[in-house]
Amino acid sequence: MRGGPLRGWRGYGVLAAVPLLLVTACGGGDADGDGAKKRPGASPAATGSKTPGATGAPVIDADPARLPTTRKSALRLIGQVIADPESFGPGVVARTPYESGPDTWPVLGADCVWQQREPGPGVLATLTRSFEVPAGKGNGPLRLAAIVTVHRTDDGARWEMAESLEESMRCPTQQLREGEFIGGLGAGALARGEANHVNSEDSLVESGEFRSSELGGPYPYFWEQDQILRFTFAVTAKGAKGWTEAEIGDLGAQAQSAMLLRLHAAVGKKG
Repeated sequence: MRGGPLRGWRGYGVLAAVPLLLVTACGGGDADGDGAKKRPGASPAATGSKTPGATGAPVIDADPARLPTTRKSALRLIGQVIADPESFGPGVVARTPYESGPDTWPVLGADCVWQQREPGPGVLATLTRSFEVPAGKGNGPLRLAAIVTVHRTDDGARWEMAESLEESMRCPTQQLREGEFIGGLGAGALARGEANHVNSEDSLVESGEFRSSELGGPYPYFWEQDQILRFTFAVTAKGAKGWTEAEIGDLGAQAQSAMLLRLHAAVGKKG
């Protein structure tokens, strides 16, 4: 974390399946250094509180002492939470470079081209990892990424989610990097409590088409970002020859589920 309408979706792997409310949208960046998506209108949700429509306990019953408050502690938590190749499943390997610099932040410019800038003062730390399923058996190389960001406050994370729809509407076609484009996207957005969604406080999925001067296209494109407390985490997949939407959706779902579970383990109350 796109082009073409959302044509069906997958569950959250080991977590509960999530139906989507479809929203007409166009645009998006991805999470592998080409644009961490953000969405406006995110549902208000404070630490330990319920979002509108939600029932029962909070998504994570967080231990305040385990929530990062410094850059050092945020980077340490990101290392615990962010996906690794095994999070996606067999056949996925690290790309080179594997990790982005911790001081880079993707921003969608007025020209609809994703750029790298320094994170704002509200961001404690952010990290992107890049992966690939190498070409083989008639398939092209499938490129994947995971990104985790820790904000100073829950509101900061909600505002990060809050900017995505504006970006999608503003830029129906976007340039991820030189020779890579996405466009004509379908989006699904859920706040906690909507359509039985209980896995995060806010979730956004975009699906569409990816074109590359290197790999051709169009191929399926997928991006998902979730927000819990002061954390956002996302996965993205840029399709290639031979890959179906269902296949790349399953890979993304597995990695996103792994990060959700790791965040529970990292900041939830013990015992």
